[in-house]
Amino acid sequence: MISKRHRRLLIPLAAAAALGLTLTACTGDAAPEEADVDCSEYEETYGSFEGEEVDVYGTILEVEADRLNESWADFETCTGIDIVYEGSGQFEEQINVRVQGGNPPNLAITPQPGLVARLAQEGALVPAPQSVADNVAEFWSEDWANYGTVDGTLYGAPLMASVKGYVWYSPSMFEENGWEVPTTLDELTALTEEIAGSGAVDKPWCVGFGSEAATGWPGTDWVEDFVLRQAGPEVYDQWVTHEIPFNDPAIAEALDSVGEFIRNEDHVNGGFGGVNSIATLDFGEAGLTILDDLCAMHHQASFYEGFWPEGTEVAEDGDVWAFLLPGTEADANAVTGGGEIVAAFDDNEPTVAVQTFLSSDTWANIRVGLGGVISANSGLDPENASSDLLKDAVGILQDPNTVFRFDGSDLMPAAVGAGTFWTGMVDWIGGKSTADTLTFVEQSWPQ
Repeated sequence: MISKRHRRLLIPLAAAAALGLTLTACTGDAAPEEADVDCSEYEETYGSFEGEEVDVYGTILEVEADRLNESWADFETCTGIDIVYEGSGQFEEQINVRVQGGNPPNLAITPQPGLVARLAQEGALVPAPQSVADNVAEFWSEDWANYGTVDGTLYGAPLMASVKGYVWYSPSMFEENGWEVPTTLDELTALTEEIAGSGAVDKPWCVGFGSEAATGWPGTDWVEDFVLRQAGPEVYDQWVTHEIPFNDPAIAEALDSVGEFIRNEDHVNGGFGGVNSIATLDFGEAGLTILDDLCAMHHQASFYEGFWPEGTEVAEDGDVWAFLLPGTEADANAVTGGGEIVAAFDDNEPTVAVQTFLSSDTWANIRVGLGGVISANSGLDPENASSDLLKDAVGILQDPNTVFRFDGSDLMPAAVGAGTFWTGMVDWIGGKSTADTLTFVEQSWPQ
């Protein structure tokens, strides 16, 4: 994806962390200022490279890019490496152009394991060095390690993460109307019908598939959540690896179930119009009508916390809060999520040092402490997360009982996951049948 974790809106600070601009932002650091930092551990672990430069390319823009640069400032000061970060809303296209043109960056931060796999199979990437492999073995679960592994070889370590499938709502609105947070999908259906008939809001749900060049991906998140919750992790895994066809009956059931919520004119689109408004409405803007009592619920990941206007209190008794999309049974523990993989195009010593640092618990705690993001790094202290909701999300990722699955479209071949699946969802919300939509995507799967 053009990162599905972040999109830019002209709304307050945290929302500007978004990653979907068609612009390209170059955010190379100026020479780091001298800081009161103990460099002994950095120098002992990573060495000294005065005057060296490492180029990092990714999808992270705006405020999040500033925080990324801040997260490695001490590392730069102590090692002498100047990390020059460049973010682009056209990352998926441009990384191919740069590789084919013989001008790849030293490191790439990609939110698509499928893209990592393709670059590795094309011979563009170098295997992760032992220092990165050691960090992955210590701080990352086997599932997360597998997202950076191609044909048995580790190529990259995970970086940040998000928990998907949250449903954002107004606690005061729910309390005033006597609505209970649902514990099963059946209860969510009943709640949707109750809200639709109450007249308390314009519509129960507000939904937006718009995301500039990546329009459609919010729809894929809905489908992935329902496949995992209804069909289970084994079928989910078979689906994303094409062991079963894209138009398998289990996937059709999931898409039809999504349609019961968001293709029903009685259920959407609170404050924006009808079903036909979903295809072009920016996903980041879509949930904001909750604050205007025009919409009751918005389905979006943990990172959506950063899209609420400045001054919005995100708390169980605040202006907005979120519950996880429930499963078919109460206390279901399956969730989807996303993240990034840091992969290298060379094994120069400065590149290895930066890649190793980014795979460490030290970096994870620094970056999460700066706010707005989480990580699945087991060495992360959840208390460093910047809000109660993000602490909750870290807890979900670190809970050994959680059944976690990476965003399915990011695991699929890019032509599907960042192509026909996105466009197929736009066609489907526009009225194309479930069968025709899934067959269209199935026929596009690379042979």
